[in-house]
Amino acid sequence: MTDGDAHRKHLEKERVRLLGLKENLTEATEDVEHVSSGDPSAGGHLADAGSEMFERSRDLSIVEDLDAQLADIDHATARLTNGSYGTCEACGRPIDPERLAARPATRFCLEDQQGAEREVFAERE
Repeated sequence: MTDGDAHRKHLEKERVRLLGLKENLTEATEDVEHVSSGDPSAGGHLADAGSEMFERSRDLSIVEDLDAQLADIDHATARLTNGSYGTCEACGRPIDPERLAARPATRFCLEDQQGAEREVFAERE
């Protein structure tokens, strides 16, 4: 098995894991929507309705994050195909193999990832 095949297999395993998480979360959210106990017009409590709305909002946020991670997997798979997988998109240096093993869809070396996160944090302040 070549390195490319091993990376492709690792990416596919991660895709399957993320899709499973998304499916389970989607099913759980649908179950809550069908058995809503917090609808005040149906005799439920307003506090229960607020809790359910919060949980749905949180679940939607998690699903959006999973979708973003799946898009990263697609991007990484395309990079495998074009030969740029494992190379930092910011500086062009090789990404540490241990980092790729831990985060197979990563686009940046650790130094550039940390720099990008510092910029986002600074913008929030």
